[in-house]
Amino acid sequence: MPRPLIGISSYGRAGKRQSFSLPCDYVDVVRRAGGVPIVLPAVQGEIPEALEAIQGLILSGGGDVDPVHYGGQPHRSNYGISVERDGFEIALAGAALARPTLPILCICRGMQVLNVALGGDLIAHIPEKYGKAVQHRHPERRAIEHPVQVEPSSRLAAILGATELPVRSWHHQAVGRLGRGLRAVAWASDGVIEAVEADHHPFTFAVQWHPEVGAVEDVRHLRLFEALVEAAGGTRPAIAAMAGRQG
Repeated sequence: MPRPLIGISSYGRAGKRQSFSLPCDYVDVVRRAGGVPIVLPAVQGEIPEALEAIQGLILSGGGDVDPVHYGGQPHRSNYGISVERDGFEIALAGAALARPTLPILCICRGMQVLNVALGGDLIAHIPEKYGKAVQHRHPERRAIEHPVQVEPSSRLAAILGATELPVRSWHHQAVGRLGRGLRAVAWASDGVIEAVEADHHPFTFAVQWHPEVGAVEDVRHLRLFEALVEAAGGTRPAIAAMAGRQG
């Protein structure tokens, strides 16, 4: 059977010569999981056509979501805000959720976009609410590793085959009030929500960490992408397949 096409949202246009970029880790891990990666440039207008062309969707990481989208206030730590990308991904998330047969995986910023698209809000700066007991980003804005606890009865735990695992994170914001139909299923030890599932969609998962980086050394992170590709291929129920790996 042909391998499923997995759309991955790009970063916003930037640089001296304006370009749409995406870290290679996203492309590499989708290929490793058996899918064909398709980068979706962050421009508004082609969302229906894009969703018709792909069998699975990844909302990637990147800069902050403009607080105007969730009733927040600008913060001195905000960075990488792109009006164009915000509009594209929030609309893309809403349109994708209306397609129950389209599996969706949201990563870091992607998790925040999903929450905002469903009416939730964000924590502007983690240290101001949760303190510094857990470092979610290196002071030089580099990835850092910390443990995460996953709810044992969650679908995410069934996919990962674990209820605790180390994750690579790189963020200073987090989801606050949960959006409609979202349920928190993983947390850092400081209380920051690290993953959510959508009750109203058969395959929508969002993680605050970067599994595309962790998958290089830890197969548990790769399983997220394998489950996405399996669900996109429609060959068998991905959740049931991954549930067999629990324990």
